[in-house]
Amino acid sequence: MPWNDKFECMPVEELKKFQLQKLKETIAWVSEKIPFYKNKFREMRITAEDIKSLEDVAKLPFTVKTDLRDNYPFGLCAVPLEEVVRVHASSGTTGKPITGPYTQEDLDQWIECMARTLYAAGIRKEDVVQNAYGHGLFTGGLGFHQGAAALGCTVVPTGAGMTERQITIMQDFKSDVLFATPSYALTIAERAEEMKVDIRKLPLRVGVFGAEPWTEGMRQEIEERMGIKAQEAFGLTELCGPGVAYDAADQNGLYINEDHFLAEVVDPQTLEPLPEGEKGELIFTALQRRAMPMIRYRTKDITRLWREPGHEGRTFIRMDKIYGRSDDMLIISGVNVFPSQIEALLLEIEEVEPQYQLVVSKKGYLDHLSVRVEGKPEIYEAGEDRRHEIEGKIAGHIKGNMGIGVNVELVDAKAIARSEGKAVRVIDERPKQER
Repeated sequence: MPWNDKFECMPVEELKKFQLQKLKETIAWVSEKIPFYKNKFREMRITAEDIKSLEDVAKLPFTVKTDLRDNYPFGLCAVPLEEVVRVHASSGTTGKPITGPYTQEDLDQWIECMARTLYAAGIRKEDVVQNAYGHGLFTGGLGFHQGAAALGCTVVPTGAGMTERQITIMQDFKSDVLFATPSYALTIAERAEEMKVDIRKLPLRVGVFGAEPWTEGMRQEIEERMGIKAQEAFGLTELCGPGVAYDAADQNGLYINEDHFLAEVVDPQTLEPLPEGEKGELIFTALQRRAMPMIRYRTKDITRLWREPGHEGRTFIRMDKIYGRSDDMLIISGVNVFPSQIEALLLEIEEVEPQYQLVVSKKGYLDHLSVRVEGKPEIYEAGEDRRHEIEGKIAGHIKGNMGIGVNVELVDAKAIARSEGKAVRVIDERPKQER
């Protein structure tokens, strides 16, 4: 039974009626409270009364990341600051950070979404939960903390970093659950092996991971090396943080919390809506947020939506794991390439570790892709001829599956920096004006 079967298992037609009502309320709310949306709707001659069906959401304007930066810090906030009880923000590594203000009602909704996420992963009141997400402006640490607290778990807020201490705490506190980015989970697993600690023999049984794209191959790698079930939590700062979507025990797609978020997929070029089952850019509209509701927010994430009867009676629409981001897409020899595609192919090569970087450079008028990947110690120690053999094997595997030629460099163990948060997978060496 899900955490909240009233909504998670609500009949689809009833759910859509609820969404439509909340959509109308949100349009009326932002039209009154946020000048940015008020002006946009006036320009497009749209009011809440024009929304007669969920399909009419396509009449509304998109919101993009630059809109949030242009209105930094609180230009898109619908309530006075005295009603804001918390503010989170993105890292701001590519410009001004994205701020996320919350009213108490917003926090309560977020906690509800996180409780559903963690309960679906099999986490229960009696569990000891080790939270190795960064705590602070980043939504991950406190988002997961408050969800686990709502379930009544014992929460150990270790935060990211100090990897040896993470492993010691796992042993001493007998942690049942780990929260972290998937790349940091692999860092923990690798360090445990070096410390001669077999995590698979510890009480740890489930991890909930997110905050960065990861493939099914990465999930399998984590599950095998840690002896756990690796579940996913999907979210973004612009909507609330983690808790927008989650997978259940069957690991068959991510259920979107549809009573809180209306999802669409559009063609990334034309921005026209696509039917269920077709791959495109994911768009979200917040349906119940008060402080900063987003209208048709362009995530840049590429996925598809589909609906069928779900695990434990869930009726929410599902999305696939993110294939990549439209702004991360590389064009190599005329072929669209997402880093996640390369990752999936590398994880099929048994002679390498799941640590890699993609280096994009310019050769003449064309973009060129190099793949740096760590070989397993026994491969690297076998000598130069063996390394070249594996490099050729990897290049051939990528060429055979994607039709592109890449340069492959097999590097020694630990040559690629480990992550305590989001991993850096792509290094772009092209001149900025040519990217």
